[in-house]
Amino acid sequence: MSSGKQTDSEPDPAGQARWRRVQDLFHAAADLPAGDQHSFLEARSDGDAALVAEVEALLLADRTPDSFLDRSLPDLAGHLLGPDGPGWVGPYRVLRLLGEGGMGIVYLVERADVGGRAALKLLRDGWVSPSRRARFLAEQRTLAQLEHPAIAQLHDAGALPDGTPWFAMEYVEGVPLTEHCRARGSGLAERLRLFRAVCEAVQHAHRHAVIHRDLKPSNVLVKADGSVKLVDFGIAKQLDPTGPGSDPTRTGLRLMTPAYAAPEQVEGGRLGVETDVYALGVLLFELLAGRLPFELGGLSPHEAARRVLEQEPPRPSQIPGRPVQASRAAWADLDVLCLTAMQRDPARRYPSVEALIRDLGHHLAGEPLDARPDSLAYRAGKLLRRNARSVLVASAVGLAILALTTYSAIRLARARDAVASEAARTQRIQQFMLQLFEGGTGEVGPSADLRVVDLLDRGVREAQSLEAEPAVEAELLQTLGGIAQNLGRLDQAETLLTRALELRRTAFGQEHPEVGRSLVASGQLASARGRYDDAEREIRAGLAMLRRHRSRDDPEVARSISALGRILENAGRYPEAIAELEEAVRLQSSRPGLEADLSQSLTELANCHFYTGQYPQADALNQRVLAIDRRLYGPRHPHVADDLINLGAVQLEGGHYSEAERWDREALEIMSGWYGLDHPETASAQTLLARALLRLERRDEARALLVNALATEERVYGTVHPRVASTLNELGIIARDQGRLDEAAGDFGRMAEIYDEVHHGKHYLIGVALSNLADVEQRRGNAVRSQQLFRRVLAVYREALPEDHPLQGVARVRFGHALLAAGQASDAEAQSRPGYEVLVKRKDSPATWLTMARQDLAAAYRALGRSADADRFQAELTVGPPSATK
Repeated sequence: MSSGKQTDSEPDPAGQARWRRVQDLFHAAADLPAGDQHSFLEARSDGDAALVAEVEALLLADRTPDSFLDRSLPDLAGHLLGPDGPGWVGPYRVLRLLGEGGMGIVYLVERADVGGRAALKLLRDGWVSPSRRARFLAEQRTLAQLEHPAIAQLHDAGALPDGTPWFAMEYVEGVPLTEHCRARGSGLAERLRLFRAVCEAVQHAHRHAVIHRDLKPSNVLVKADGSVKLVDFGIAKQLDPTGPGSDPTRTGLRLMTPAYAAPEQVEGGRLGVETDVYALGVLLFELLAGRLPFELGGLSPHEAARRVLEQEPPRPSQIPGRPVQASRAAWADLDVLCLTAMQRDPARRYPSVEALIRDLGHHLAGEPLDARPDSLAYRAGKLLRRNARSVLVASAVGLAILALTTYSAIRLARARDAVASEAARTQRIQQFMLQLFEGGTGEVGPSADLRVVDLLDRGVREAQSLEAEPAVEAELLQTLGGIAQNLGRLDQAETLLTRALELRRTAFGQEHPEVGRSLVASGQLASARGRYDDAEREIRAGLAMLRRHRSRDDPEVARSISALGRILENAGRYPEAIAELEEAVRLQSSRPGLEADLSQSLTELANCHFYTGQYPQADALNQRVLAIDRRLYGPRHPHVADDLINLGAVQLEGGHYSEAERWDREALEIMSGWYGLDHPETASAQTLLARALLRLERRDEARALLVNALATEERVYGTVHPRVASTLNELGIIARDQGRLDEAAGDFGRMAEIYDEVHHGKHYLIGVALSNLADVEQRRGNAVRSQQLFRRVLAVYREALPEDHPLQGVARVRFGHALLAAGQASDAEAQSRPGYEVLVKRKDSPATWLTMARQDLAAAYRALGRSADADRFQAELTVGPPSATK
């Protein structure tokens, strides 16, 4: 950016200073008699005539009794809508006045043609001020971008005959957030739930480069069903405007509510996402303390601004008469959440609403906050209350390391001198923890820009310094290897886990349960890389070692059984996988405190039922998992997103594509918010959402998601991996449907090669790829090649799937369709009829394939001269048999 240009993203310090001087002079002169004001300003302006004129214009507007802005709402309404009172605005009939919004008047209106009520907003002086009109039009564009269940939606826009702009938006019947909580006597959990919903809506706006700039309870309405709606984005501002913005010093005081305004907003400085973070901090403070952090009642705007800029807010836990109760430890976290969001310096606040949501999630899960001083006592206390599972964010890195190394120290103490070894390990762990998080401030712990990958790399360096303590080093390296795997850094994970296994073999010998744990971890990584034979061999060896040295109901044994079940599932050996997973579920259900492990095992068991076509069983298990995970992790966690994806997959297979899209879109929003856009888990969620969109024939939207997903997956996994193949499948479908048959054949052919290499020719997914390729070859006119491929598909399915699996039916229907197109009516009937019989017996068969089967059988029977049979299937096309799903 040229230093000679001034935009909204680069405020002018001189302009801000001048505006503050205008404010000071205005407030000082406003209390003087009108006849003394000019001489006062002359004396205080240092000869700046323009300054005097600017202040006098404000004073004149202030004392003008007929100032437009001083009119009552009824007067304004009469002026805007005519002497006959409320009538019509565009297609809307005005019902009654609702009140005054950020820059205009708001009416309750009703759509004349299609019905339905809306809130219609008029800009009060839009025809007078071009800048106000431009801002109002910008508001319409801003609102149109935001599609979120917690943000009031824009319906329509237009202008009155005199040019006054208006727009109609969703009418929200609700009460302000704080009023709702006060009236209901809401407890802490309910207040935090509502606050989190507000944060998620604001985060959605920020993703669309929009900040609200006036977050306050009256703009956060709670509906009767307990859901929240953000309203009045009337002063929202594009973060990346295409042209020069207006001077922030000119309208700064009108575009904020002082009690919720950030210091930079009060000063007329640069606004960004941190401005909304500050307002959210004030909102949370008010929910917790029952009052605002600063008492601004009765103060002039100048005095209110000075108080916000100069005073430090108190801790909400210090406010007497708080409306909620919490433990001392919980209040300590809540104080940090509020005060970090409300830091005077924007650079010291949470860098994003996402970071605030993440810390709120940590608090709800009993985990350490990212913004909490990194004392060992604090993290140890949190450790006693948290539910351990995959370590996915920066604060959890330190927590998992501390948990696992402490557990390792306890086990090792049994085999060594108890006192000396324990003391030495404890001291070393403390040093490790302190060095891992070194570099943060004393107030908020780790540096604000310290990412989880930075902590991982630092942890690896520190762990490698423990050469004299191989057992402790091995424990740390295995933990860090698991973190690297979760982050998609598979090469680094393999290096760390291999080193941990070597250290344990050196420290304990070849036969030891710790070596068994390392083998299981290595096997799980091999599975993530698609090396299922290696994975099964290592996990079986590790499980056998654990069974020899641990009790049958030991949690490590159950976890390893579950891991083996997942490997068998990935290899397509579903009956074996189900047996192992049911054993893991039984063991984990019998012991308290293993809900997280139980959730994982139930998920894989649901997957096995899904892959064998038992969709009702899969759906029931997935619903059970979703309830467990929401209870354990809250509603916005990646494990919850995985559950939503699995539920969406069941709906997709049942032909309920809109339901599938709903589950998958919610899952993608969680994944991208948690991991970012350049992560394999986000890529997987993109692929699955694209699959639903494809069935809804929204191909361009689907393809954009798939291209991004494929680039991420190939970067992380390489070119040969099942997730790459899955994405290629959807890209191939799009290319096929759009007539790019050579491209589609390439995608499906590559997909088949990947599955063939990974599964050694024995997996139903090979059949899926070949079936799609056969369809493309038939469309390209290669009938012989198409029929060869379909025969191989049926052979693959016979070996991998039950006889009544829907894929068996679909494959036969597709093969019959190709044969009929080639004029082979008898052969077509021999395939389509048994395919139809498989599908028609199932309640969850997609109507698409049943319709194709009926059409083809009707045509085949007519060609064969079997009119009665043809008439039967023709009739089913109209009404369908009672057992068919439509």
